[in-house]
Amino acid sequence: MSQLFSPFTLRGLTLRNRTTVSPMCQFSSRMGLLNDWHMAHLGRFAIGGFGLVYVEATAVSPEGRITYADTGIWSDEHIAPMKRVVDFLHSQGAAAALQLAHAGRKATTPHPWQKDLTDVQKARVGFEDWLPVAPSPLPHADGDKVPHELTIAEIETLVLRFVEAAERALLAGFDIVEIHGAHGYLIDQFLSPLANKRNDKYGGSRENRMRFMLEVVEGIRNVWPDQKPVFARLSVQDWNEAGWQIEDSVALAKELKARGVDLIDCSSGGFSEGRVKAGPLYQVPFAEAVRSGADIPTMAVGLIDDPHAAEAIIANGQADLVAFGRPALEDPNWPVHAKRVLDGTEGLYELYSAPVGHAIRAFDKTMQR
Repeated sequence: MSQLFSPFTLRGLTLRNRTTVSPMCQFSSRMGLLNDWHMAHLGRFAIGGFGLVYVEATAVSPEGRITYADTGIWSDEHIAPMKRVVDFLHSQGAAAALQLAHAGRKATTPHPWQKDLTDVQKARVGFEDWLPVAPSPLPHADGDKVPHELTIAEIETLVLRFVEAAERALLAGFDIVEIHGAHGYLIDQFLSPLANKRNDKYGGSRENRMRFMLEVVEGIRNVWPDQKPVFARLSVQDWNEAGWQIEDSVALAKELKARGVDLIDCSSGGFSEGRVKAGPLYQVPFAEAVRSGADIPTMAVGLIDDPHAAEAIIANGQADLVAFGRPALEDPNWPVHAKRVLDGTEGLYELYSAPVGHAIRAFDKTMQR
């Protein structure tokens, strides 16, 4: 019996299997609202048998977007379009997760395929007046805007923005919220000494640099139901000797667990000062290290596409969930095809949603006549 396709329970939520679709920015929103593109993009993964489907990194405030075309949840107007998508994911047997994010100094990034905006377009999206914020006034890379250094009062307001976003996610019906503390975005900027040069209670020591994330977690856990899990995504290391290290992530994961986080989504990198050494399964050791070091469930991600490799990650106790990005985009039915590879099952109608399963079954019967 495949371990990858066994159920997984956290609190009151049971996933039908251990396959997860990572949050992947689509740069297709207007004013942060989900639309038909997101319904089609995310819905196909639920139809194809994935156990958990993430909506992309979603900004808790307008200035927290990576680009002007990112999704957001900073107002009640965002709830209904999200609920529409969540309801569809549920109808196809998948659980739904929302990644709550703030880009910090990496905000105002140019749209990937619309980099040269006209002055009229810039005015329409507020790009010219959009000043990024950060723990320290250091740009992410040469040529980037110098961010505004957050005051303590502004940090406290941002904690509230995350909490309010979680409350809206609850109204939209999400099963899980994940706090994005990775990839060089705002929370990660507080964590890493590469970006955090503060000398107040939010900077200096590791304990101080963790403070912002821990306050966000405490606030969200206070409003998020006990029966629903909270996840946290971490860049387990910065790939720089002067930056955040694996042992720092283990220490943070212990504190997150104590405050009600149920699983650590283990990624890495995010700062221009760090050189990522990517390759097949390159981040799996991070998930294993955090899982064993902090005694908390983890999710592995990063260049995982082989079904046997994904199965081994679960079977060997390296992680509890496996997340897929590019493989899911290339094959929305990856779970069905992977299960066939792992156990030779033909048909696998049960992994598809009912309409697709019945249609394939009917087609197979027709071909057998």
